[in-house]
Amino acid sequence: MKHRRTGYLITKGSWTRMLGLLVVLALLAACGSPATGNGSGAAADASATTTPRGPIKVGSKNFTEAILLGEMYAQLLEANDFIVERKLNLGATDIAHEALKRKEIDVYPEYTSTGLLEVLKLPKETDRQKTIDTLRREYEQQFKLTWLQPAKFNNTNTFALTKKRAAELGVKTYSDLFAKSGDLVLGGPPEFLGREDTKGLQAAYGGFEFKDVKQLDPGLRYQALQAGQVDVVVAFSTDGQIGGFDLQALEDDKNFYPVYQAAPVIRQDILRANPTIADVLGLIADKLDETTVAKLNWLVDGPEKQEPADVVAKFLADQGLVK
Repeated sequence: MKHRRTGYLITKGSWTRMLGLLVVLALLAACGSPATGNGSGAAADASATTTPRGPIKVGSKNFTEAILLGEMYAQLLEANDFIVERKLNLGATDIAHEALKRKEIDVYPEYTSTGLLEVLKLPKETDRQKTIDTLRREYEQQFKLTWLQPAKFNNTNTFALTKKRAAELGVKTYSDLFAKSGDLVLGGPPEFLGREDTKGLQAAYGGFEFKDVKQLDPGLRYQALQAGQVDVVVAFSTDGQIGGFDLQALEDDKNFYPVYQAAPVIRQDILRANPTIADVLGLIADKLDETTVAKLNWLVDGPEKQEPADVVAKFLADQGLVK
């Protein structure tokens, strides 16, 4: 039998071979090819799990602990096949928060009561779960941001003096300090006096009129204290210098300050596109207590002056979180 189509002569044998070839091509098309990006099934899934995702832009504020936490986020994400852009050491709370809102960064570590008091301008809350619930609700509604699992350590505010100076003044508590504040020079971050919690502190304890207040970045605060340029500094309870320099941290005898837990704050659209980020960054939540964080801070701020990235890499490896 002969068939004619568009002027070509097709024999029975060639027609059979042609049909066979068409069937093979159809089967190949149905299976797809991962190499072309159109594949499906196990081969394509395996390829997807090893393909780097991102980039995820990780930021931080401008003090040692925040930089260490930001670096932890970055290294954990990289160990789980994310591409990361680091934008650490940005500045104070308002700078980091605005960078997140403007999508200049995707995630950064923030402290629970800082978010509640400074960003949301809400009253302080002593219950940890109520604090994080409020933060999640309000950040999602107002900013399209959300809070992931907080670390368990509490880095609350305190004041620190050299033990020699504390003994000279007879100062052990906030009440003792504020009673003598008119004769003392305070060193603190530029935003400290304008903070909402500082205003509440003044109301709770009264006084708080220092002879002078020197605005000092975190890296210079303890140097000024050691050199006698200031009498007392605004400190964080997990600052490595408190133990490293054998300083006296004062007691908040009226329990004014609430809990400051660090947690990743992330853009909702980034989390929706990459939901595993919550699990990845949650790996360190229960591994960071006050003692551990203070030791990590001291490795950077103390005489060894280790690089934050090196400190983080060793810590994560020791915890079995990265290879």
